[in-house]
Amino acid sequence: MFMDLAIKLAKSMKGEIAVGAVVVKDGEVIASAFNSKEKDCDVTSHAEILAIREAEKKLGRWRLEDCDLYVTLEPCPMCAWAIINSRIKNVYFGSYDVNYGALGSKIDLRKLANSKLNVYGGIMEDECDKILKDCFKELR
Repeated sequence: MFMDLAIKLAKSMKGEIAVGAVVVKDGEVIASAFNSKEKDCDVTSHAEILAIREAEKKLGRWRLEDCDLYVTLEPCPMCAWAIINSRIKNVYFGSYDVNYGALGSKIDLRKLANSKLNVYGGIMEDECDKILKDCFKELR
């Protein structure tokens, strides 16, 4: 259900790397975003970062220890470190990123921190992989 929304977000943005992210608290979506690096002219405008910022504003705090994150692509080092520092409880991602994945594929930043973050990869992986493959075809 929540990964379906992340996938819908990933498909909605054109001209960007197709990644969608959703923050969930107590079974309710409290924040969602898609990559908007090109649109915003901001290297930090990754879906995960934007969704975390929105969740922080909604909750009025930066600690998100009672929240989960659903994202269509394994987070990069920048996003993984933000996730770890925000104290998100669980991350569920779709596609593995063998080049930049920082929650197990290429590196695992949890090993550098006293992190209790739980990570579950490969959620709806085939669909997430297809979205990225189609996106890169379109961008190139």
